[in-house]
Amino acid sequence: MAQTNYNDLLAFVAVAREGSFTKAAARLGVSQSALSQTIRALEARLDLRLLVRTTRSVSPTEDGEHLLRTVAPRFDEIESELAMLSERRSKPAGTIRISAGEHSALTVLQPAIARLLPQYPDINVEVVVDNGMTDIVANRFDAGVRLGEQVAKDMIAVPISGDFRMAIVAAPSYFASRPKPATPQELTLHNCINMRLPTHGGLFVWEFAKDGKEINVRVEGQLVYNNLAVRLQAALGGLGLACMPEDVAAPHVAAGTLLRVLEDWCPPYAGYKLYYPSRRHPTPAFTLMVEALRYPAKPS
Repeated sequence: MAQTNYNDLLAFVAVAREGSFTKAAARLGVSQSALSQTIRALEARLDLRLLVRTTRSVSPTEDGEHLLRTVAPRFDEIESELAMLSERRSKPAGTIRISAGEHSALTVLQPAIARLLPQYPDINVEVVVDNGMTDIVANRFDAGVRLGEQVAKDMIAVPISGDFRMAIVAAPSYFASRPKPATPQELTLHNCINMRLPTHGGLFVWEFAKDGKEINVRVEGQLVYNNLAVRLQAALGGLGLACMPEDVAAPHVAAGTLLRVLEDWCPPYAGYKLYYPSRRHPTPAFTLMVEALRYPAKPS
């Protein structure tokens, strides 16, 4: 295949991924008209229609989807190999993109990043906080962070935290006129602060276990958030019971601004893992990030 054909395919991948000739042209550094002409020439050469164009968007046809699925990953691998070669120098460099939930980003990623980056000024890290089950391959992340049991079997998974528990907490003012729940079932009588799950749009189910007995409770209340920090503030304000990671609640429980209930019903969860595709060839910068995150942490 001639070299120009690779340029045609790269142009097609850019348009299909961006869903816009304007955005793809800006990304490739060419004019929109030149890019459109390139795509038309590719479609003519293949005798296939690859893109459906409307006044508002551009989307691949069935043939275009097939081409995108088969060709795009190969270009990604080439880019990864070239990046690895370019970073084989005394100072590791490059950008690392990680998808993570809010809690892991704050408590695990941020401390490791704070230790690593001052030593390696040519490494850049982009953390996208997303509590959903993000497809890191489709969204071109280098890695993601999830709880251990949520990582797909075909991924390389590196432990980056120990096990942790959730805590059920509320402000003393909330209990001024209400009894504390003695069992998980009694939560249905309380005003609970819910969390909206982004992946399916449902509400987070509070999970409990004790003496081999597991109980899942779908709580109800006046408030629903998709953000940990706001749920904490709502609980501190006496607006209801909240379920949150134990380490987030602990300082407020110690200070007496939050009271913890049902502690003996809160089981440990498998800790967080950094995961990435098994076919990925790690760059020196990525390897340094993995080692900075690996649990238990190595002495510096």
